[in-house]
Order: sequence, then structure tokens, then C-alpha cells
Amino acid sequence: MRVTIADVAREAGVSKTTVSRVLNTKGEVDRGTAARVRAVIAQLGYVPSSGAVGLARGSSRTVGMLVPSLGWPWMAEVLQGVVDTVEAAGYGLLLFSCNRGAESVEHFTTQVSARAFDGLLVVEPENTLDTIIGLRRKGLPVVLIDDRGSHPEDFPSVVTTNYEGGASAARHLLADGRTKPLVITGPAHFGCVRDRLRGFREVLPTDRVVTGDFTERSGRLAVERLLAGGARFDAVFAHNDISAAGALRALRAAGRTVPDDISVVGFDNIPMARHTEPPLTTVHQPARQMGERAARMLLQHLGGMSGTDEPAVLPTELVVRQSAP
Repeated sequence: MRVTIADVAREAGVSKTTVSRVLNTKGEVDRGTAARVRAVIAQLGYVPSSGAVGLARGSSRTVGMLVPSLGWPWMAEVLQGVVDTVEAAGYGLLLFSCNRGAESVEHFTTQVSARAFDGLLVVEPENTLDTIIGLRRKGLPVVLIDDRGSHPEDFPSVVTTNYEGGASAARHLLADGRTKPLVITGPAHFGCVRDRLRGFREVLPTDRVVTGDFTERSGRLAVERLLAGGARFDAVFAHNDISAAGALRALRAAGRTVPDDISVVGFDNIPMARHTEPPLTTVHQPARQMGERAARMLLQHLGGMSGTDEPAVLPTELVVRQSAP
């Protein structure tokens, strides 16, 4: 059974607050008592949690982060930006993913109740927004890293320019003489998907739109089905690089040359985009910078600095490679 701070306090004959003060090297505890508490800690093999260490000082110096999954390459870039920022400020990071659905959310809320962290960064998992809003209303500092274009009003968040990203892809294809594009979107209920499609269509109108799910398979099947049905298109704009890679694979299998026959543009600029065949032209989403900015916003709040609830908007940028030169 795990040794707790209550076990240490009982064995040493002191309060849990006194144990916490010893852990935090606070000067309010006399030397004899502190020595006795340390002896009990060593005897019982107690390993303090961040929450226990923070009881006396009212801070765990730990930031929580809630994400849907670690499986997406985009997430790795966001996480690296967060880690770099919080560690440089002397904070730890407690990471929660929602791979197990309701069970994961229950574990996360238990940690909130235990005050295991001082503030929260969120890349919103499905069906958790009401929970997150409720935590903020109860006083937990929260910053949303909004990858879906659906942040609540007056909620501290970091966003990117999905509409302009879609428009920049369309302008690039139109300048190359491409007038019959196919668009492979992500899930239609995501705000970022609607914004990317709207930005693209306002520059280069098209009815050739296939709803995908951001997977390689969805990009591949979209192209295969349209080619099999005799559809004519001279460009593909996929709403992420993974589905763009699937489109490239299908075009290659069908004997179509990229970019001579059909140009392909993705979205995100994950590291893989440099290594597709041919290398992928894509809209760079500043994932690492989004993680850095969100972490700075949260740390400023934890440090007592006044901030704004207005979203921080980081621009996208088209990166031109051989798939659509």
C-alpha cells in the first residue's frame, strides 16, 4: 500500500501541514521536529506527491495538460512547445490523455480535486468542454489550445488562422493555373474544417468536396473513388498532411504524376511533409508556437500578472515544396 502524508504525520505525531512545511523546507518548524519528520519519511519510504509538497506554499509548481491523444504528429509539436516553456520557468508538467474515454476523464477530475496542479492547458478532447468551462468557473486557471476553431467566448485561448490558411492554398493553386480542385476535409463539425473550406472556396470555388477524418486512408479513398468515377480534377487540397499523403499514394498508384498532372497541398507542416514523394507543399500551422504561447499565458496568470481573455492568434504560412511548386 502506498505511504501517504497522513501516515507520516501520524507516525511523527504532527499535523499534515507540518510534514508539508518540512518537505518545503519552511522555517516555521523547529529543528527537532523537522529531524523527527525526516526520520519517519526515511523509515516509511514516503515519496511526496506534487500536491503534498505544495500544501504549505499553496502551489504545486506543476501545470496540468489535457489532450485527446498523443497519436497525432501535430500534438507532439504542441507538447514540445509547452514542455520547453514550463520547464524553463521551473514548473513540472502533468499530462492527461483521454484514450480511455470516461475513465480517463474521471481520473483527470480526481487529480483536479487533489490540487495536483496549479493551472491547466487544454487541447479539447471530445465531450469535455462543459467540464473544462466548469473548472474555470470554479477558479482553476485554464488556457485552451484551440485546434478546432471552437473556443468559447471570453475564454483564454491560442488559435491560428485557418481561414487564411485555406485561402493561401487556393491562391497558390490558382496562380499555377489550377481551376478544378478537389478538397478533402476533416470532420465537418470542427470549426477549423469549416474555416479552411470557406477560405479556400472564396478564392477558388469548387463543389468537389469529400468529407474525411484526417487519416491517410480517408485521403487515399477519396482520390481512388473520384478517379474510378471519372471525375476530372487538377489539384487536391487536403485539410491535413496525413490525408494529403494518402492522396499522393492514390495518385501514384493510378499512374498520375504529381505535380505535372495534379498538384497536392496539405495542411499542418508536420515533419513528415518534407519526406513524402514528392515533398509536400503545405500550410504551416504553428503548433509548437501555439504550445509555447499558451504556456506563457498560463504562467503569467499563475504569477499574478493581469492578462486578457482575447484569443492569441498566430498566423499560418504556406510552405512551398515539389508537390505544388
